[in-house]
Amino acid sequence: MKTINVALLAGGFSGEYAVSLNSAKNIAANLGTLEKYKVYTILINRDSWVYDNNGETLAVDKNDFSITLNGEKVKFDFAFITVHGTPGEDGKLQGYFDMMGIPYNTCDATTSAITMNKAYTKAIVNGIHGLHTAKSMQLHQRDMHDTATIASALKFPLFIKPNNGGSSVGMSKVHNVGGLQDALDKAFHEDSQILVEEFIKGREFSIGIARLKGKITVLPATELITTKEFFDYEAKYSPGFTEEITPADLPAEKVHEIGEIVTRVYIRLNCRGMVRVDFILLEGTQDFYFIEVNTTPGQSSASLIPQQVRAAGMSVPEFYSELIEGAM
Repeated sequence: MKTINVALLAGGFSGEYAVSLNSAKNIAANLGTLEKYKVYTILINRDSWVYDNNGETLAVDKNDFSITLNGEKVKFDFAFITVHGTPGEDGKLQGYFDMMGIPYNTCDATTSAITMNKAYTKAIVNGIHGLHTAKSMQLHQRDMHDTATIASALKFPLFIKPNNGGSSVGMSKVHNVGGLQDALDKAFHEDSQILVEEFIKGREFSIGIARLKGKITVLPATELITTKEFFDYEAKYSPGFTEEITPADLPAEKVHEIGEIVTRVYIRLNCRGMVRVDFILLEGTQDFYFIEVNTTPGQSSASLIPQQVRAAGMSVPEFYSELIEGAM
């Protein structure tokens, strides 16, 4: 049996660097239980791509995507991208690997770039049967922003968030026009484009989808119940703020309906590998309101996708292996 050299790419340029390292640690531990894979964790930052060989830092040769280990060149057969934010979630790494002819686990460069932009993603999925989106405005930093115009066009409370990124950094919930300018400034500090969106009151969920053995597979949904006013960065990554219920307590017919909607999202966005869709079921009607799609979802042992894989009765190492085999 040929050993497959897997480059596990972690780190990146965003505030989710540490989250990415936790994801990589769990992926490496799971793939390490399978004999056919040799995993090399490659750390990426703005200055370098390196492999840590027991304290010895080895630079990646980007000309052929290899390292030289103990005097021998190691070339990688597969890139497992677990970089959250740029450059792993926005298509940059995917474009590089496409040019190098190296298979990888995520959506392609085009889909990764589009889904990183919340406004563009909402425009593409709009019209899918059963899917609703909150009324919103997309603002650009270079333009004038009149808070009175925003307040007259949208109904409070409002969510203001950076348009690119999935970590909830720079996100605010605003109840009246008095807090709007500070929230805009906070979001523009993180991104040159922001989204101002009407608040949807209801239960919040997240659900994983993956193509396994050639078939689109919908994982059990997770309900997110936070003690904070909304699901911000602290609620996501600090213990004690959010309860995660996997599988979510939903009637069978609702589970089926959600599965059909997110499958259509996956197909329309031309997704590959595993993605995670976040959504809200509107209070009262239980209508499905799309929030966003995450193409490099967190993979720490406590993250939502591993939870959902286990809830589906699947092996996490075999799940990762299926992603690799399907992409290769």
